[in-house]
Formats: sequence, C-alpha cells, structure tokens
Amino acid sequence: MYPTLQVVAAAGGSARGSEITAKVIEAIGATDDQVAITYDNRPKSVLVDRIDWARSYAKLGGALDSPQRGLYVLTTFGKETLELPEAEARERLREMDRRVRAAPPTRQRARTEPGETPVEDDLEEDTGWTEVLLDRLHRLTPDGFEEFVLYLLRSFGLELTRVGGTGDEGIDGIGIAPISPVLSSRVAVQAKRHDPSSTLGREVVALFQRDASAAGVERAVLVTLGRFSAAARQAAITTTPTVDLIDGDKLCGLVREKEVGLRIVPQVQQDWFDRFDA
Repeated sequence: MYPTLQVVAAAGGSARGSEITAKVIEAIGATDDQVAITYDNRPKSVLVDRIDWARSYAKLGGALDSPQRGLYVLTTFGKETLELPEAEARERLREMDRRVRAAPPTRQRARTEPGETPVEDDLEEDTGWTEVLLDRLHRLTPDGFEEFVLYLLRSFGLELTRVGGTGDEGIDGIGIAPISPVLSSRVAVQAKRHDPSSTLGREVVALFQRDASAAGVERAVLVTLGRFSAAARQAAITTTPTVDLIDGDKLCGLVREKEVGLRIVPQVQQDWFDRFDA
C-alpha cells in the first residue's frame, strides 16, 4: 500500500488503476520474470494481484478515494500518511489494514485473502470477470483475436482495413483514427495474442514502430492480452510514430465500456439504504 500511495502522489494526486499497477511494478524494481509468476490454480500474476489488493484496501481504509470507476484520488488521510517518516507511515497503513479486515463484511465488501477475487462494488480490477474474459480471448485463434481487436477499435470510431499475409509488415489493420470532427490521423494496428501472464518488452514495440513508420502512418496501436514492460512503455513515446499501448487490463476496460460480449448485471448496494434506517 505504501508504494501505491507514493505512485498516486507522484502522478499529481490521482491516477487510473492500470497506471498505478505499472508504476508500482517499476517503483519496486520488479523484474518481468517476477511479474510472470502466477498462482497454481489460475493465470493471475501474484504480484499484480497483490497490487490490486493494496489499492482496494487503501480505498477501504480511507487512504484513497474512487469517485469514478477506475480513477483513484489520494485523500487527506493518504497525504498525511505520506508526510510521515516511512517507518511510521508503513505502521499507520498496517493499522489501517487491521481495521479494514476487522470491519463487518457488509461494510468491508471484500474477501480477506489475496489470491481470491475482490468483490468491492467498484473495484476496477474485478478479477472474477477480467480473468474469464482474458482467458476466453486467449483461446481465440490468432486470426480470431485480430478480428476481435479490429471490431472493438471500430466500435470506438476507428475506420480500419484488415491487412495480413505475406508483406503485411507485422501490421494487422490500417486506417483512420478520428481526433476531432475536423481532424483525423492515419493509424496502424497490431494485435498480439500473448498469454495474459506474459510481459512484452521494448523490442516488440520497436519492431512495430519500424513497420508502422514504413507504412507511412502517424500513430500506431499495439494490443496484447499481457502486460508491457517499463522499457516498452518508454519506447512507445520516445520514437515516432507514437504507439498507444493497450494491455490486458486496458483491453478489459474497453470491452466493459462498450459491453462487448458482457452482460452487466445490476447489483444492490445493501449498505446504501442504511441512511434511511436512522
């Protein structure tokens, strides 16, 4: 939880869940091999799962707030905690963690052990459905995954033509991405159906940039079911064309936004009605 709060503070006091995860991994110096370690019974990175839980408990304990799904804001309590010497701050967070775990289940709204699925109502990383989705997408054929990615991007307004076969230069789709009602950008798309536990490195991004540049595009989009290393993310923005990276977490968010292949079920927030019992 401590590096989680540090990352949010460094980002200006607010950050998205997927951004926090990537920055915490970078901050603690975790290697790609460490991120790739998964649970025996499910393809979830143990480290990423711990970071998800840290964010969830920081919110439940009042160090973070989430006024909008997936967007986290440092609270006054969180800021005050970071102003303390590190040892005191960590002890304060441990005490907060003990309070959260001791709270009644209806208030806590989360299970108690990492490795299980958080059930907090608005936790962005609801691994119950995201893992099922990523697993289902991974079971698509490579061609099927490319078709799905192009379909999803088209639902956001991109006008794409699928390319493939000999001479496609590693590009799966090419077309126009609207920027505004009067502006657009020529874009290339590549879909990588890697295992959700995998991490793509700088060389993958650099190779795609070379191919996209040869195709004469101004921007590029690289989609994977896994994650991108810190070096890959840096390469994506330091060499032209700029590459927008969509990892497994972000892909799930886009799928949820368009409700593609998902059925959103209403859920009653039991404790919301407590205010009328007084």
